[in-house]
Amino acid sequence: MPDRPRLTPAVADVRRAVREALPSVPVRESGPEALVGLSGGPDSLALALAAAFEGPRAGRRIGAIVVDHGLQPGSAAVAEAAAATARELGLDPVLVDRVEVGADGGPEAAARSARRAAFERALAATGATRILTAHTLDDQAETVLLGLARGSGPDAIAGMRADAPPFIRPLLGVRRRTTVQACADQGRAAWTDPHNADRRYTRVKVRLDALPALEAALGPGVAEALARTAAQVQEDAAALDALAEEQAPELAELAEGGIALPVDALAANPPALVQRLVRLAVEHEFGRTLTRTQTLEVARLVTDWHGQGPLDLPGVRVVRAGGRIEFTAA
Repeated sequence: MPDRPRLTPAVADVRRAVREALPSVPVRESGPEALVGLSGGPDSLALALAAAFEGPRAGRRIGAIVVDHGLQPGSAAVAEAAAATARELGLDPVLVDRVEVGADGGPEAAARSARRAAFERALAATGATRILTAHTLDDQAETVLLGLARGSGPDAIAGMRADAPPFIRPLLGVRRRTTVQACADQGRAAWTDPHNADRRYTRVKVRLDALPALEAALGPGVAEALARTAAQVQEDAAALDALAEEQAPELAELAEGGIALPVDALAANPPALVQRLVRLAVEHEFGRTLTRTQTLEVARLVTDWHGQGPLDLPGVRVVRAGGRIEFTAA
């Protein structure tokens, strides 16, 4: 392990965030319990530095997974440099996975999908159960603002969860400038991803243009306010989810080839709860996640019934019959 650097406010803030997140990592008898998702950028490097310091003190074994997206010249060298840093810090094991990024959903979504697949392979290979990712408060603010702009509903406005297995995001309450300073304070040079300055990416435009414009117009604190909004929406969503999960076993009825919910019982609930009960039924019975648009179409069979026929959704057919909403495999 390298010599212990002086403890500065930025280093302390990042370490504290990691220390508070580690109890969420399940204990294993052997092998790594968590892997840091490490790119070599300032956010993930600050996370790796803190995890290497706090992990042993908490009795946790932490490794790292470096994903090489192969999207720019020299990416393999960047990945290997990040892996070498992780090994120097004492993280073990350290994996490097070069992925092929497709085109489905656009470049940002395709890169996320490839990265998530690499994380899943790393968990399977090591037996670890959690990935520590370096999303910061700034990332959360960007996510909420994008959700607001797209009208994506409360799930998008709720942003990212700090604890959403297999992912743990210790730095969601830490500003990006703090991670940059933490790296500098520890004498670590972070890699600068050129994509983070490329305005062809929507999130980059939000980061470089939209949020600064809001700060200029409304004053400082916009990012923190958006992050607080996410936290409040998460609290409300958790309460509604708990109500739906409590009601679902009482409402659900067997249907030939599927499951059914009684119309009258559904209609007695507010729209937000109706939609959750619909989504919960489909997820539980068919392993499918409905979009908001699809969920609202199903809800209209309850609230706006005028004899319409079956709905054919991906993998699921929904029909109103005999006072019930019936869900069967398509």
